[in-house]
Amino acid sequence: MSMQAAPANSNLFREYIGAEFNNVRFTDVPVNSNVEFHFILSFAIDYDTSGSPSPTNGKFNVFWDSDNLSPSQVSSIKNRHSNVKVALSLGGDSVGDGYAYFNPSSVDSWVSNAVSSLTDIIQEYNLDGIDIDYEHFHADPDTFAECIGRLITTLKKNGVISFASIAPFDDDDVQSHYKALWKSYGGLIDYVNFQFYAYDQGTTVSQFMNYFNTQSSNYNGGKILVSFISDGSGGLTPENGFFIACNRLKSHNKLHGIFVWSADDSKGNGFRYEKQSQALLAISH
Repeated sequence: MSMQAAPANSNLFREYIGAEFNNVRFTDVPVNSNVEFHFILSFAIDYDTSGSPSPTNGKFNVFWDSDNLSPSQVSSIKNRHSNVKVALSLGGDSVGDGYAYFNPSSVDSWVSNAVSSLTDIIQEYNLDGIDIDYEHFHADPDTFAECIGRLITTLKKNGVISFASIAPFDDDDVQSHYKALWKSYGGLIDYVNFQFYAYDQGTTVSQFMNYFNTQSSNYNGGKILVSFISDGSGGLTPENGFFIACNRLKSHNKLHGIFVWSADDSKGNGFRYEKQSQALLAISH
């Protein structure tokens, strides 16, 4: 794999939306016209939609709040803001009352089903990209790498998506799967949405900077985005120095973007930190 050019500062802001069914809409979220803005619909999952969902081997269904985040609303927000793109995220932590597992029957069958079902959803919703957020696995890292790598390769080659991201966090099993994917297909992955909020609540600025450096070496050459969780349940919070850390990274040309989990939770505080994040990113990057 050829090494990508060293990433530099970016004005990319990304926000997960729709997992919690609290009626949040795209139009609720403030969009600064001087950033590149990605909404990420959460989630599409390859499980059926029955009362007790079971795996469907790559046949994806929509599990986000599609009443409030519908195809027409995607088109409307993109028409209103030329700097907005919309993606969907695959997997997530849970489905129904249990974990959402990556559970392919075989590489070939999973990829075939996933390409077909996701192409349908992406085209129906007029989406631009995908994010990979599986967090539980009934397959080894090499199988995960092949399935996801081939999926991204095919969707890009077919012109169905223009970008792809991954959303790992600091857990041995999770990292083993995503690092295998990165090793084989890192050149196709545009952004690493690292879940820095999965670190302990009370993370300090200096700890955060160390975590960032560690993950930058794990995903060498990647655009590692920094992140916070809007309910304050983990990681370095905006109140405790998140923006100090962002400014430090920016001064070293390492602020590749910011993402937030999630619009659903931020609705309660008036999207205060979304505004602050975008204002920071919009200053000549």
